[in-house]
Amino acid sequence: MITENPSHYDHLEQMSVHDLLISINKEDRTVPMVVEQAIPQIEALVAQIVTRMRQGGRLIYIGAGTSGRLGVVDASECPPTFGVPFDLVIGLMAGGDGAIRKAVENAEDDAEQAWKDIALYQPTPIDSIIGIAASGRTPYVIGGLNQARAAGLLTGCVVCNPGSAVAQAAEFPVEVVTGPEFLTGSTRMKAGTAQKLVLNMISTAVMIQLGRVKGNKMVDMQLTNIKLQDRAAKMVMSELGVTRVLAEELLKKFGNVRGAIEGYKQGD
Repeated sequence: MITENPSHYDHLEQMSVHDLLISINKEDRTVPMVVEQAIPQIEALVAQIVTRMRQGGRLIYIGAGTSGRLGVVDASECPPTFGVPFDLVIGLMAGGDGAIRKAVENAEDDAEQAWKDIALYQPTPIDSIIGIAASGRTPYVIGGLNQARAAGLLTGCVVCNPGSAVAQAAEFPVEVVTGPEFLTGSTRMKAGTAQKLVLNMISTAVMIQLGRVKGNKMVDMQLTNIKLQDRAAKMVMSELGVTRVLAEELLKKFGNVRGAIEGYKQGD
């Protein structure tokens, strides 16, 4: 339980604001290097997920506390970013949606609940489950992975301690060992940052492999606000060499950048 080891810093209450911020930032700079070391594990997991999702499978995150919230955030950002159905990437956390804002007592200690939560989505063997747990010992996650694996689903995880029970429960574990936190045991800090980076890598790489990006552009993004509508118009203008007025008309007609470009080229 390296994440529970004492901080390298002490007497935090006696530090100036400047020293607090400098010290936190010094610790945070170590996170990308640790994530880099885990790239072979991440690559193996992504390859397995892509294979299943090409067959119609889904990606389901399970976690508790900060880890669960990070899964929910990553899942919720996939539809607007990549234009996928809201139930293609699913984030589940101990205690349900209410726990996103307010901790639910003992929710993470129920080893049976995660599979009950997953079962509501009628899982099949082409679905993939990723357990997220900084400690690597969360019963909710361990139980969910064990039962998912027994049911034939692909299982992966993102943990921040080596040799954990969560990693042992997963076929494709990703271990990002971030070390002691600046504030002892506060895994919302370095561990949470590492988990966020890894989830970004997984979901983005998967969606690119599934054809949801063209060049370096989010051509399937949902046009849900003025900023995104403006970005989409510029993308269409750049790709087709048309005026902004025509670009906006195409976007209104086809609903997204990909549709606008393809529709124009096909003469629709």
